[in-house]
Amino acid sequence: MDEPAERLRIDKWLWATRLFKTRSLAAQAIAGGRVQVNGERVKPAKDVKPGDEVVVDIGGLEWVIEVRGLSARRGPAEDARRLYEEREDSRTRRQAILDVRKHAPEPSLGLRGRPTKRDRRRLKRFTRSR
Repeated sequence: MDEPAERLRIDKWLWATRLFKTRSLAAQAIAGGRVQVNGERVKPAKDVKPGDEVVVDIGGLEWVIEVRGLSARRGPAEDARRLYEEREDSRTRRQAILDVRKHAPEPSLGLRGRPTKRDRRRLKRFTRSR
């Protein structure tokens, strides 16, 4: 099992690269169509090999990465980073989206919570008048 494999299941590879915390989360993402290999939607049992292009959508962020190596075991993060290389344009797009999210106002900023007694009375009057 120590010799390097030529092919590996995509769900195992995504788990080994630490893009997903568990294999089942990787398999769910693949089944949901958020992972593509060489531009095609795949199943969790699809084999990947070095040189394949993998597109992964995680939480609205798109990673475009090239498979550099294979590993069936999940190792340290430093070893996981050696298994792939992310495209520069993908990294800059992802960073731009993160910057926009960081500087955007909090989505729940306009919410006030429960209506006050006065607000409830106004709502009641408004709904009764119709």
